[in-house]
Amino acid sequence: MKVRMCCAGLRNLLQGLRFSAKYYSKHNLPQTMCPYSKSKPIKCCILDCSESTCTHRTEPPGSILPCRFFSCKEGTKVPSKRKQNTSRVTSDLLHKNLLKSEQENWNDISPTYKAVTKRIKGKLEELHNMYTRNSGSPRMRFGENVYFEENGCIFLAKADDVDEGNADILFSIEDLGLSDAFIQRIRISPDQSYMAISLKSENSEEATCIIMKLGNFPVVEKVIPSVFSFEWAANDVLYYTTQKNLKCQNVFMTTFTYQKHTKLVYTEQDARFFVDLYCTKDRRFLTINSNSKTTSEVWLVDCTHPFESPALVQARTPGVFYHIEHRKEQLYILTTYGEPAEYKLMKAPVACSGKDNWQLVYALEKKTKLVDFEMFSDDCIMFLKNAGHLYLNVISFVSHLVQSIQLPTWACEFELESHLEHTTSTCYFQLSSPVHPPKRFAYSFKENSLIEQAVQEVPIITNCHTTRLLAKSKDETLVPITVFHNKNSKELHRRPLLVHVYGAYGIDLNMSFKEEKLMLIEEGWILAYCHVRGGGEQGLSWHRDGCQRNKLKGLHDLRACIMLLHELGISQPKHTALAAASAGGVLAGALCNTDPALIRAVVLQAPFVDVLNTMMKTHLPLTIEEQEEWGNPLEDEICMKYIKSYCPYQNIKPQCYPSVFITAYENDERTPLMGILQYVQKLRKAVLDHASRKSKKGNWIPNIILDVQANGSHCDSSWEHSLNEVARHLAFLSRELEEVCHPQHHSKPCK
Repeated sequence: MKVRMCCAGLRNLLQGLRFSAKYYSKHNLPQTMCPYSKSKPIKCCILDCSESTCTHRTEPPGSILPCRFFSCKEGTKVPSKRKQNTSRVTSDLLHKNLLKSEQENWNDISPTYKAVTKRIKGKLEELHNMYTRNSGSPRMRFGENVYFEENGCIFLAKADDVDEGNADILFSIEDLGLSDAFIQRIRISPDQSYMAISLKSENSEEATCIIMKLGNFPVVEKVIPSVFSFEWAANDVLYYTTQKNLKCQNVFMTTFTYQKHTKLVYTEQDARFFVDLYCTKDRRFLTINSNSKTTSEVWLVDCTHPFESPALVQARTPGVFYHIEHRKEQLYILTTYGEPAEYKLMKAPVACSGKDNWQLVYALEKKTKLVDFEMFSDDCIMFLKNAGHLYLNVISFVSHLVQSIQLPTWACEFELESHLEHTTSTCYFQLSSPVHPPKRFAYSFKENSLIEQAVQEVPIITNCHTTRLLAKSKDETLVPITVFHNKNSKELHRRPLLVHVYGAYGIDLNMSFKEEKLMLIEEGWILAYCHVRGGGEQGLSWHRDGCQRNKLKGLHDLRACIMLLHELGISQPKHTALAAASAGGVLAGALCNTDPALIRAVVLQAPFVDVLNTMMKTHLPLTIEEQEEWGNPLEDEICMKYIKSYCPYQNIKPQCYPSVFITAYENDERTPLMGILQYVQKLRKAVLDHASRKSKKGNWIPNIILDVQANGSHCDSSWEHSLNEVARHLAFLSRELEEVCHPQHHSKPCK
């Protein structure tokens, strides 16, 4: 069934706009596979950014604006245009020459990997089709109606008919002629008369919001460019935030019936803060959330009076985060307020919402990570992670009891499904691991039990063994490691090992299902995930212990993890590779400088490898807000020396490095390409300098390869694009560890 709407004018407008790739900030790990496609490689899936940890933008707190707002930074010295232009021309020319040189180098090298890449792509496509064939897309239940997205279309069906395939198409990307766009978020108005959709592409950071009036013939009501988040405050009142240069600071309100108008209702003036929107589960309040990496602040819009000015819940307090839910005239506050500085659930009357009135409801245990939280009419559910295991805590507001359920031991990640109605009796979610495809589960409030869903049956991999270890770091801290290997693998010390690390922003290592991980296990590889400090696997204190002047702790943790694996007979240095993305490149690059003998090869995706120079450039979009993670070297000499002590680029020296393969993106706004280009040039020179000093016949010289993609971005890619990237990475590792990966085919050393 084709879309029943007029698309010609919309198509012309949208094709003139610059769509964006997924919103994730530099610290978020790129997702490479979409688990929801029924058919072939899918180009889109619904993603909800409401719980994003991507905090952006710094000056005084936010304010309500009845009129226009103008600002400028006082005391800023403006360099002369002549000097500025000369410097820019020189920099642009250097960038152009380095990029051209690396592109030529890649064109010369890439044919070497062609055959292996083709084999790997074929295997990955086979696995993708096998494990996504029976996976349905997430569904949004709204009364008797069910909305869902699939292959770039949005469908509407009756709840009783959805499994019979009876659904109407409300929207289709294909009919707009936008091949590179995908649906990023959907919001339905309370009376289901309007639908708001955001569209993005892989090559830009900004989304476009389309508002459609639903009915027998859905029509486009409005198109809003450069939108980040949006929520319906009432049937025809939409609040939305705009994004520019990776910053999100303004909130607007727009209406669609009677007196149609758009008004700016809130602005954030502090560059460390990023603003997004969220509706409480009972839809009583719309929350305006202004978050930095160290504190937050929430303003409430009463959805029964959406035109009134937002009200402040509690002014931002250094070191205190809080998020708001609502139930029966009480605000439920998820906050770090009080000791210890970990998340707690507290409550306060709506009329007296200041922190002096917050009463404790439930506090998490030490070293427990709060992964997600969902409020229902009589209960709330907390998804927790402790010592690598996942738990479900159900807090009853009626009996005041807390039930804790340990989830299956193979599970490493869970994804909460959308529950639009807070009165539902069942909470649905999916569990997965790097080598286990998503499997659907449900918790029944009536039966107080966990239910494994028989529908969309996905076989759990039975020949993969999961081991959780603890490595003792330099300061005696125990660092968790999650290890996967094939149960049939013998002589593990001879098997290739791929180590994963991140360690920044309080973000956990991404351990969701990936086809390439399953393929590696089937081919005898060992996978190890090192949950080092700086990440969030053991709560907020785990992050604090690895940021700013504690960054070296993450490096010590990584070294300890790899050494423990080798000591336990899990592979050995010449069979070990290291993988990292984005900010994970800091620890990976630092380890290459300090302990190159621990690993044989490294693959990096859009890596952050030039911390010092990047943090010295305040004109870059994320530098100011990133100071809370890395420090401010411009104003703190001790901080500058500390960053310089571990920064990968600053510490390159002539020595025997592992081979390195880096994928970067020409238009990456989060990790500057120039820093990666200079890093590769300096690293390659150091490798050659060392080789010339140690010139012996047959001496092994590592490969230093940079693959710069003209398309794609720092964020999520389509299946097709990520398939090519992953295949190239694995082809590189296969050749670097050739005698280990395919001993039957090779008897000579790799190089």
